[in-house]
Amino acid sequence: MSTTDHKVIGNLYFVTSFVFFLLAGVMALLIRAELAQPGTQLVSDQTYNQLFTMHGTIMLLLFATPLFAGFANAIMPLQIGAPDVAFPRLNMFSYWTYLFGGLIASAGFIV
Repeated sequence: MSTTDHKVIGNLYFVTSFVFFLLAGVMALLIRAELAQPGTQLVSDQTYNQLFTMHGTIMLLLFATPLFAGFANAIMPLQIGAPDVAFPRLNMFSYWTYLFGGLIASAGFIV
């Protein structure tokens, strides 16, 4: 996965951000299941607060923001007629930084 093609990198951003979207969606379902019926205790109070916080963090920082980066990588060079982005290896490095940072942040919820 050392490609420098901006369209491939844009697609990687899309796929990864939608995987994080699914993870946040599962968290949202757990939050709503906890609130579905009064008195039902699916998760502990601390876990509920962690779910709520991680859901917001993942949706904002690991889904919505990288989705714009994916659109910028996939579409912007084509719109301006450029053959590629200015620094393609830096572009790929930023994707890997996003991926590993998101995995570390998500793994922090498990620990």
